[in-house]
Amino acid sequence: MTTVIGADLVIQGNLMSKGEVQIEGEVQGDIRATHVVLGERACVTGAIIAEECVIRGRLLGTVRGRRVLLQSSAHVEGDVYHQTMAIEQGAYFEGKSRRTDDPLAGLTRALPEPTEAASSADPAMPPPLS
Repeated sequence: MTTVIGADLVIQGNLMSKGEVQIEGEVQGDIRATHVVLGERACVTGAIIAEECVIRGRLLGTVRGRRVLLQSSAHVEGDVYHQTMAIEQGAYFEGKSRRTDDPLAGLTRALPEPTEAASSADPAMPPPLS
């Protein structure tokens, strides 16, 4: 299932998904998913971490992905850490391309555990008032 961030939506904050995320709007924050697609009119300010990343729009930030594709309408300003990378003619890329066997190494947890917030609560604190 694909999660779509519509063209009329602006998100300020980080996005995390276990699936595919398609961005058509604006995101000011980091994106972490299995597969990320930035549409032609999308604008992201932040890092992208994904197995596969297809960029057609504007990205100001770092990309870490096993497979990275910058299509002809892409505008990327930032470094790209990748296993394989393709840049179509016409794409704008200002930054460093760093090939590595595992660009996701050291990024072991894709998503926080659902119980993390509950387990980090201070047991000495009384429960909130209703």
